Amino acid sequence: MDKIKVLIADDHAVVREGTRRILEQEPDLVVVGEAGDGEESVRLAASARPDVAVVDIAMPKLDGIEATRRIKSLSPKVAVLILTAYDDDQFIFSLLEAGAAGFLLKSIRGR
Repeated sequence: MDKIKVLIADDHAVVREGTRRILEQEPDLVVVGEAGDGEESVRLAASARPDVAVVDIAMPKLDGIEATRRIKSLSPKVAVLILTAYDDDQFIFSLLEAGAAGFLLKSIRGR
């Protein structure tokens, strides 16, 4: 079975590194790229062709909502999962309208 290809987009290097380490513990996942801003996430989504993009909502150059909209426009099959510190309904509705498959709060605890 092919591994699920994941793109990580967050402007904080520590968050990207931590997310990468968590995801790489799963044998059926492979991280195919990391982006530090919204524009880079859109470019990498087009070139790396991930199955899933884990995108922060608050990023420089292009926020996660617009990055999601552009990623889905260029690559409709990419599932975008938003990783955010914001739980405001307005953000959530905007993300879903932009095409996000769902979201996780950064405050969520792992196993």
